[in-house]
Amino acid sequence: MKRILSIKYSAAAFNFSMLFLRIVFGLLIIVKHGYSKMINFSTIQPQFYNFLGLGTKTSLILSIFAEVLCALFVVLGLFTRLAVIPLIIMMLVGIFGADAGKSIIESELALVYLGAFVTLLFCGPGKISIDGMINK
Repeated sequence: MKRILSIKYSAAAFNFSMLFLRIVFGLLIIVKHGYSKMINFSTIQPQFYNFLGLGTKTSLILSIFAEVLCALFVVLGLFTRLAVIPLIIMMLVGIFGADAGKSIIESELALVYLGAFVTLLFCGPGKISIDGMINK
């Protein structure tokens, strides 16, 4: 009980938590969002959100880049802080662009992803990652 109420944590617990966060959110965004956009590219493209007037096709390609390639880098822990930046931008575009005018409850999933990716940006991938192995 004393350990549960303690505010101290070990380096191993922190590193495992970052690994868990990377794997869960990285794989979720790849499987639930990126892969389905890749497979259904031609059907999604006409109604996809046009970010900064780049066009729906370019916006969709950038979204797939973030949700597949960057998320894969996050899962592996490779260039993690750099890889989460496009994911954070994409979540912000989703919240304030594509979902603009909707309630916070309707944007809840994007907010959860945003929280996870901002946490990874500030805390880094942990030592159980390719970045951690490179920095040894």
